[in-house]
Amino acid sequence: MTRTTTLHIDKESHKFSAAHYTIFSATERERLHGHNYSVSARIVAPMGDNGFAADYNVYKRRIASLCEKLDEYMILAADSPYQEIEEQGESYRVRFNGEEMSFLKCDSLLLPLRNATVEEFSHYLLQQLLAECADDGLVELEVWVASGPGQRASALWRQ
Repeated sequence: MTRTTTLHIDKESHKFSAAHYTIFSATERERLHGHNYSVSARIVAPMGDNGFAADYNVYKRRIASLCEKLDEYMILAADSPYQEIEEQGESYRVRFNGEEMSFLKCDSLLLPLRNATVEEFSHYLLQQLLAECADDGLVELEVWVASGPGQRASALWRQ
């Protein structure tokens, strides 16, 4: 029987600040605002002969890198069925319920999300982290994203 160990990574430095709005329906959305998001992970891996399961530093660097890629951007949900996004010169032009909004491309990230929520961010970051961990022999990987104290969501992958 293979022994496994669960590692928890929840560093103060694993965070990103981003602007967004949540879309509730075809006619209702939040006002544009931002959060200081935090990201943490739970990693289940087999114990190695050397007495440890995985190198914390490798995973800390990977999570920090993912957070850095999202930091200080306006996040737009490219896969939302309720809005249309098109490129217009140096901007993204967004149409929602008769409104038009314009966001500079250099300040925005167009992500493959249905909505800009902690639930979607957790799934997105899980997939990004899994792509970097494909050969690590992990048994489980769970990623949490919090938008503030007491409010977070997670996405889970199991082998």
